[in-house]
Amino acid sequence: MWRIGRITLRPRHVKTNPQGLRWTISGDLNRGNTGAIEAQASCAGLIAAPPLQPTVPVRDLTADFLRATTSAAAAAYGWVGKGDGKAADGAAVEAMRDVFDTIPFDGRVAIGEGERDDAPMLWIGEPLGSSQGLENAQMIDIAVDPLECTNHVANDLPNAMAVLAAAPRGALLHAPDCYMDKIAGPSILKGEISLEGSAQYNIEATSHVLDRPISDLTVVVMDRPRHTDLISRIEGIGAKVRLIGDGDIAAALDAADPDSNTDLLMGIGAAPEGVITATALRGLDAPFEGRLVTTTKDHQERALKMVGDRIDDIWDRDELCASSDAVYIGSGVCPGRVPGVRKNQEGNMIVTSEIIDVKTSTRSILESTL
Repeated sequence: MWRIGRITLRPRHVKTNPQGLRWTISGDLNRGNTGAIEAQASCAGLIAAPPLQPTVPVRDLTADFLRATTSAAAAAYGWVGKGDGKAADGAAVEAMRDVFDTIPFDGRVAIGEGERDDAPMLWIGEPLGSSQGLENAQMIDIAVDPLECTNHVANDLPNAMAVLAAAPRGALLHAPDCYMDKIAGPSILKGEISLEGSAQYNIEATSHVLDRPISDLTVVVMDRPRHTDLISRIEGIGAKVRLIGDGDIAAALDAADPDSNTDLLMGIGAAPEGVITATALRGLDAPFEGRLVTTTKDHQERALKMVGDRIDDIWDRDELCASSDAVYIGSGVCPGRVPGVRKNQEGNMIVTSEIIDVKTSTRSILESTL
C-alpha cells in the first residue's frame, strides 16, 4: 500500500469517488468546507490479464498517476517566467519519470514526445513502472506530455500543464510524435461534426444543433501559419476565432464544456495531445476526431510501420482511446484550465489537478500539497 501525499479535495467539483481509491475525508463537507483527503491505492494481488481486459482496473492506479503529474508540474514551476522552456520541460520529464519508476505496473509510452534518441523526453515505447516483465504485472499504456505548453512556462502564459492518459495495453493509439488534425465540441454535437466535413459544414451544423446564429459561435484555433486558410474560412462565414499559442488539450476541454465561451476546436496540433484529449473527451462523452499529419519522410515511414494503411484514416475518439477503463489527469503549472502551482504560508507547493475517470464519466478537481 502506498500513501500518496496529502491531497485537498474540493467536494463541490466531485460527483462520485473514483473506484479503487479509498478516501479518508476530514472536515465538515455538509457546510461546504474544504476537506482533506488521503488517497491510498492498494496494488496487492494483481492478476495477469489480456490487454484491454485487465482484472485490476487501470483506474486503481489513479492516485499514483496523479503523483506523477503533480511532481512534474511542481518541477516545471521553478522555471515559470525564466525564458527557458527546454529546462522546464527537462525538469518535468525527469520528475515524472522518477515517479513512474516507483509505480507497480508494466507500463509503456504508447505515444509521447519523441523517439528514444530525443532524451530527456519520455520516448515512444519507453518502458515505465517498477514491475517490468513480471508475470502478474498490470500492463498499461500511457499517452503523455510532461509539460504541455512549454513556451507558456518560459513566458508565464496560461494553460501550461503536466498531462497524461492511461489505459490498458493496446487501448491507446500507438503512433509517432507527428501532427494530428483535430475537431472537438460538446456532447450535444456527437454525430453532427466530423473531419469528413468542411469548416463551413461543421460550423453550420453546430449553429443548427445549438440553435444559435453563426455569428455567436467561437472556434478555437492554434495561432500557426498552417492555419491561415482555416482561419479565413471560419471568419468568412461569420464565426469568431479565438487564437491560442499552445495548449489545445485545454482548448478542446473548453470546447467540450457547454458552459464555456468556446464552441469548437479545429486545426492541427500534436498527435500525443490528440490521444490524451480523446481519452478525456471519452470520459465527458464529447465528440473528438483526429487524423495523423506527417510533415517529414521520417514521420511518414514511422507512421506506416505503426498504423499501416490507416495512416490517412480519420480516427474516432473511441479508436484513439479504445477502453472505458481509462483516466485523464492534467495538473496545472500556469493558471488556465486549472489553477497554476502556488505556495502556501508554510512554503509548500499546492498543485491543482483535473481528473476525468472515463468509466464513471466523473470529473474531479483535486489539490495536492507537496
